[in-house]
Amino acid sequence: MDEAVVETHIPCDLVKVLGVEPQIRSKAVAFTQAFLKKNTEPRPQLDEKSLLSHKAVILEYTRPKKKRINKQQAKGLNAQQKREIKIFHIKSEHQRYELFLPLHNLWKQYIIDLCSGLKPTSSPQSVQQKLLKADFHGAIITVVRSKCPSYVGITGILIQEFKHVFKIITKQDTLKVIPKRNSVFQVEINGFISYIYGNKFEQRASERSAKKFKISGTIDL
Repeated sequence: MDEAVVETHIPCDLVKVLGVEPQIRSKAVAFTQAFLKKNTEPRPQLDEKSLLSHKAVILEYTRPKKKRINKQQAKGLNAQQKREIKIFHIKSEHQRYELFLPLHNLWKQYIIDLCSGLKPTSSPQSVQQKLLKADFHGAIITVVRSKCPSYVGITGILIQEFKHVFKIITKQDTLKVIPKRNSVFQVEINGFISYIYGNKFEQRASERSAKKFKISGTIDL
């Protein structure tokens, strides 16, 4: 580029448009020389040691592979295995009514908390709906109706509930197995009496908590 063109004064009509003020020749020359010197001088070449010092250089990078841990789900015991190891068997020395009285007291407190205190003003329908899904381990139940007359009148603490039977311990320290089907049970809590129809109760306690019960009229035995 011609030096005369570089040193040409800015026309007066562009001074106001660009918002600059023309400098005297000496200042303009000094600025131009300093600008050219700064941008045209070759940069000194650095040796490899000084170039790599205090700098991280990634030569090769691969993402670490996540190790897959094969977690085998623990398989529960089947019904036959439970029978073989007698997991639900209660030894004869443990078949004592007084041993399960603390369980009954815990159950009473559990039901009172579940039914918001079981006050006299509590709605029987609301209490009944909560009892349908409650856990009855520890409850004192009485067989009031049954197709087998020998079961009627048996009273005791419910210590085990299965899908089709109740196991209760009587005050005579006798373990009784009562089938749910064709039986009606009575449960009393603080003066509130509830009836359990065994035909509608043939589920495990864990399954019953998620079941929706339909309100029906009477159930014939």
